[in-house]
Amino acid sequence: MAWLLVVVAGLLETGFAVCLKLSHGFTRLWPTIAFCAFALGSFGLLTLSLKKLDVGPAYAVWTGLGAAGTAVYGMVFLGDVVSTLKIVSITLVIAGAIGLQFSGSAH
Repeated sequence: MAWLLVVVAGLLETGFAVCLKLSHGFTRLWPTIAFCAFALGSFGLLTLSLKKLDVGPAYAVWTGLGAAGTAVYGMVFLGDVVSTLKIVSITLVIAGAIGLQFSGSAH
């Protein structure tokens, strides 16, 4: 269950990163409000998961999923450049996150 919280927190991190861009420096109200909601949810779930997980693997999975999700979202919806190297790198980040999940860090 703790790893599920980390995965959801990582997805929420993608949401807050995208909303941060869409807020244009916190000058747009609704993206700023969404940023705050996603950030609170993400940090809250990560905090709950850390009651059961080691901080290193949990944090690495959280940031890895957030970074990969943000990169994919940017390429699909925001016109970010798509390249083979980006796709391979995102795949490696996800593979690393999966590897850390199975590293036996749960208490």
